[in-house]
Amino acid sequence: MTILGSIQPEPDEKSWQYQLDRFVENNQQELAALAWGFYQEQTEHDNTLGIDLLPTPHFISCSRDALEKLNKSVNNKLQEILGLVDGYQPEQEVLMIGFANNGVKLIYFEPELTPPECFQTLGQNISSLSEKLEAKMIAEMKI
Repeated sequence: MTILGSIQPEPDEKSWQYQLDRFVENNQQELAALAWGFYQEQTEHDNTLGIDLLPTPHFISCSRDALEKLNKSVNNKLQEILGLVDGYQPEQEVLMIGFANNGVKLIYFEPELTPPECFQTLGQNISSLSEKLEAKMIAEMKI
């Protein structure tokens, strides 16, 4: 598990963390649009968008309760992530959580265009965005 606060070596090019970083870097506009669409569909805004890379990459909805239970199970090592979730500003930034091989990776960035602008520019619904991005992850990432 990648633990915040501990020194971790840079992931090598074959690691899932490195591959996920590259994917996010190359697909920021689409991910921002998806994050905004996901946020708009939430009535309580208690869920966080996640990417589960196994068995094949797919998007998931992570409830606050599930994230808190996971945090407790790893001796509060995810407290910083929960703090970012609490302060998340979906109109300006993208926050997702990646999961694979018993590890957790924070995905957090501020796109060039705001997430609402990305969503409007692409003009796709979240179903088509998620299908397109999942297909790209499956094609590009080897976990």
